[in-house]
Amino acid sequence: MRALPYFLTQFFCLSFLVPDLSLARDYQVKTLATGLDEPWAIAPVGEDTFLLTEKPGRLVRLEPNGSITTIKGTPPVYFARQGGLLEVLADADFANNGMIYLSFAGGDKSANRMTVVKATLDGDTLTDIQTILEVSPDKEGPAHYGGKLTLLPDGTLLVSVGEGYEYREEAQNLEWELGKLLRINTDGTPPADNPFPDTAPRVFSYGHRNPQGLIYDEATGQILMTEHGPKGGDELNHIVGGRNYGWPAITYGVDYNGAVISPFTEAEGMEQPLQYWVPSIGPSGLAVYRGDLFPEWQGDLLLGSLINEEMRRLKLDGDKVVLDEAIFPEIKGRVRDVRVLGDGEIVAVTEEGDVFQVTR
Repeated sequence: MRALPYFLTQFFCLSFLVPDLSLARDYQVKTLATGLDEPWAIAPVGEDTFLLTEKPGRLVRLEPNGSITTIKGTPPVYFARQGGLLEVLADADFANNGMIYLSFAGGDKSANRMTVVKATLDGDTLTDIQTILEVSPDKEGPAHYGGKLTLLPDGTLLVSVGEGYEYREEAQNLEWELGKLLRINTDGTPPADNPFPDTAPRVFSYGHRNPQGLIYDEATGQILMTEHGPKGGDELNHIVGGRNYGWPAITYGVDYNGAVISPFTEAEGMEQPLQYWVPSIGPSGLAVYRGDLFPEWQGDLLLGSLINEEMRRLKLDGDKVVLDEAIFPEIKGRVRDVRVLGDGEIVAVTEEGDVFQVTR
C-alpha cells in the first residue's frame, strides 16, 4: 500500500485535535526547580524527592525543599548532540535496596554505544556500579540512542535502542541490536524466553527508529512505546514480543531533504502504529495516568512533545486512539520527561531546565 497523500495524513492527525470538554480544570502547576542543565529524565525516589539526569553527565537529587544535591560517582558519558546521560530508573524495591539503573551513551565519536548500569545510591554517592548492557555492535556518531528503561512484573528490564541514524537498515537486521527494544535480566543476562534466543538473545522487538517513550501499564499488561520518525511519521506502538515494527521498510514520514525513504506504509508481517503524527511532534517521555486527582483521565497516556513544546494527552479505546490533545499550557518548553506519582500528581521536565508539578 502506497503512502497517503501528505494532506490526507495531516487531516488524519488533525482530526484528533478537537478539544475535549473533559479537560482537567481547577489544577495548579508549581515550579519545583529551574536552571538544570539539559535534564533528560526524572525518577521519584521518596516523598517529594526525585533523581534527575542532566545530559552532560550529572545525576542530581531534587530535595523536598527544592535544593539540588549532586550525586557522586556517576559513570563518564559520551556527551555530544543526542548522546549523554539519559534515563534514570529506580528499582521496584528501591526503598530497601537503594538500587537504580542508568542509561547513557558510552565510548567516543568513532565507537560508541547505548550502555546501561545498575548501582546502589548510598547517601550522595553511587556505589557497586555494574555494567549490565552494552549494545552491540559499536557505532559512529552521536545520534539516535533511544535510552528509555522500564521494569516488567517478572523483574526483567526493557531498554529502547535507536538505530543510530546512519544505520537505519540495521533496524531490520537481528544480528545488530540497533533499532530494537531489548529485554534483559537485571544482572545483564538474556531471559531464556525472549523471542529470538538463538539468533538475537536480548532482542524483544525490532524495526524501531529512535524510541523516546516507554511504559508498561500494569492495569492492561500492555507495553507502549513512542518513537521519533524522520520528517513526519512519529509513532505510538503497542509492543508485543517478537514482532517487527517496520522501520525503515514502512514509514509515514520522508527523509529530512524530502526524499522518499519507503513508498510503503504497510507490509505483511509488519505492525501498524496505534497513532502516527504528520507533521512530527517529537514525542518524548511517556506515562500512563492511574490516580485519583484526575479521575476522568484513568488509563490515558501523557507525553511530552519536543517540537510543539507542550504536554499532550492521548485517550485509548483498546488499541485505538480516540483523542489527542494538548494539556497544561502553563508548562512551556521542550517537555522531555513525564511521570505520574503515586498520589496522582504529575511531574514534567523540560530541556530548558525546569521541573513542574501538577496538583489539584
